[in-house]
Amino acid sequence: MRRSAASCLLLSGVLAAGVPLQVRAQAESAEAPVGSEAAQAGALIDQSTLPTAIELKGTRPQADPSVLAPAATTLPDDLAPLQAPPNLALPDKPAQVRIRELRPLTLQQAERLMEVNNPSLKAVKSQVDQAKSQLRAAISSWYPTVNLSANGLPQYFAGERQDFGSNRFINPTTGLQEEDGQLTNSSQWTANFAAQVQWNLIDPARVPQIAAARDNFEKARDTYLITLRELRLQAATAYFELQRSDEEVRIGQQSVRASLVSLKDARARFQAGVATKLEVLEAETQLARDQQVLTNGLSRQSQARRSLAALLDLPQDVSPTAAMPAEVIGIWQPSLQESVVAAYAFREELDRIILDISISNSNANAALAAVQPILSIYNTFQTGRYSGETNAIPPVETDYYGWNLDNAVGLSATWNIFDGGRARAEYRRNKQRAQENEFNFAAERDRIRNEVEDSYYDLRKANQNIFTTSREVLSARESLRLARLRFQAGVTTQREVVDTQRDLTQAQVRYADSILLYNNSIAQLRRRTGLDQVEACQAAKLPAERPPEDDTYLVPIEPSPNRPACIASQVAAQG
Repeated sequence: MRRSAASCLLLSGVLAAGVPLQVRAQAESAEAPVGSEAAQAGALIDQSTLPTAIELKGTRPQADPSVLAPAATTLPDDLAPLQAPPNLALPDKPAQVRIRELRPLTLQQAERLMEVNNPSLKAVKSQVDQAKSQLRAAISSWYPTVNLSANGLPQYFAGERQDFGSNRFINPTTGLQEEDGQLTNSSQWTANFAAQVQWNLIDPARVPQIAAARDNFEKARDTYLITLRELRLQAATAYFELQRSDEEVRIGQQSVRASLVSLKDARARFQAGVATKLEVLEAETQLARDQQVLTNGLSRQSQARRSLAALLDLPQDVSPTAAMPAEVIGIWQPSLQESVVAAYAFREELDRIILDISISNSNANAALAAVQPILSIYNTFQTGRYSGETNAIPPVETDYYGWNLDNAVGLSATWNIFDGGRARAEYRRNKQRAQENEFNFAAERDRIRNEVEDSYYDLRKANQNIFTTSREVLSARESLRLARLRFQAGVTTQREVVDTQRDLTQAQVRYADSILLYNNSIAQLRRRTGLDQVEACQAAKLPAERPPEDDTYLVPIEPSPNRPACIASQVAAQG
């Protein structure tokens, strides 16, 4: 499988060699827009003649989900048990987080699980719904408002009142002046109802506020697409990293087995008196190095599994594994210039900044509306009914009743003529923010091109490294075989075997790193350009029968005890 990855690049032709790459780079640099005589002549292009983003995308670009497949919402039957746990689930026992299943997954399955389970994507989707609700709230300013109020529905009022000073007289007994008070009672049932309809005929802040809400909604949709694409890239990168860790474990196991065979041969020769103790020590040292490679690989594998599990939000007792080994996923077809131009047209990051410019302009217009008149039409309706009397001389007449009805229609206007210059200052601030976003657009444009170029150059480097490291692996493997034969024949020493075995291990690690960088670069180019022009590798022509395995693969690897670090450090200090 690993040889097929290298042969894929060899069969792909000229991309593997340095000179054809230069020839292709020269051909790409010679490409120029039709009709540009200066470009065809090799002169620099006048940058002022380039089209602007407003001309290409419009002042208020809309998100286009059709340029990328939408996120999946359901899982197939074979992945249904891997549904994400409830959002608020929180294990409180060790048994609930103990891994009970290692589930092999393909890259397509990992991406499907991410789209359905990932909580970050769900949160961004909720933000889109919030922005949509905010837009609907802003649009409601076009409609009239209806207010209903009731003051006592019904209300009962009872009271008693005593008034003095209305009738003064001289008491004949005491000869003093006294007052005769007047007593009144109240007992009344009332019911009042009012309704008011108001509609702003002229509201200068209404249109810019709705426009800003609409742009915020489009920004939220762009953010969702950006998050979806970033998570797909993260899922692919995490999966490739898991494949790389599996390859490191395989290399470590193979190296440990080879070191065990070398150590066994060195001890046998030492006991036979044809080798020295130094050769045995060299074999033991190499075995320790290879065990460290295996330990690092196992640690990296565990971390890669759990990192992918967190991204996919898998159940707490499941860890994913890579169902496929690491191999080249294909050949990138577009040129560097085509990739850069496609990225400019594809990336919603640029659209978001254009929307920020539009939002700032809308906020500036809304700020000026604070000192502009507002004209409204209103209709106020009031009605009430009462039964009983208030402030009546006892007894109160309960049969006394009445009602009222009022209706008023008119126009109302408000105009804040002077606010100390606040509205004009807010207008300038938002216009300045729009200019700041223009600067941000230029910086984002340069960053996007830099990202595409970095990925393209990494792909070119990985392409060449795969070719060279694959030859290095084959050469080192053959060198190790010859060194062992020479050592068994007594022609060379254990040092040569140890050195060639270390070279093979390092060559295999570099080959695995080249595969990882190559696949990551293609995944990044897919994400950053929106293109999917990747030519699949030709199937390798493998023999019908599996070739016999080397005897080293049959050597068992004993598990290493997990000794505390304190004891290990004391042993090293004593030595």
